[in-house]
Amino acid sequence: MTTRGVLYVHSAPRAMCPHVEWAVGSVLGVRVGLDWIRQPAAPGTWRSEFSWQGRAGTASKLASALRGWDMLRFEVTAEPCPTAEGERYSSTPALGIFHAVTGMHGDILVPEDRLRAALARSVHGESDLEAEVAQLLGKPWDDELEPFRYAGEGAPVRWLHQVV
Repeated sequence: MTTRGVLYVHSAPRAMCPHVEWAVGSVLGVRVGLDWIRQPAAPGTWRSEFSWQGRAGTASKLASALRGWDMLRFEVTAEPCPTAEGERYSSTPALGIFHAVTGMHGDILVPEDRLRAALARSVHGESDLEAEVAQLLGKPWDDELEPFRYAGEGAPVRWLHQVV
């Protein structure tokens, strides 16, 4: 079963751009040449975005291929399909990677056990419930990435297809 999604590379140093292309291409099984434009939110960095189509699970493979690169900010989304929920991965140098399951309208779906654990921590005074919910919804990542998202408006989008 196939799905589709979008990879947003919000900021990458110029020297890292070919490595991003190689990593994405190795996941998709095709040679990838992205259209890079300057990222005004972080002078000296570049951004790119493109749409992809592949098997369910491709978003997690893309996020894994890019994860851990200290200077890279990115997001990967995947639409739900008949065999899998949608997904969203967000990554920043300061926060690391965030993963959320998404529904058909893009809403984050929080698993019951994670809600129960957050509630238990807040009831025991270990944390604040509002902060727990914000973490479950990825608010810290959204806050950090928001300036980079706006800086990229109007960027070209290219469809890439995974070889199956």
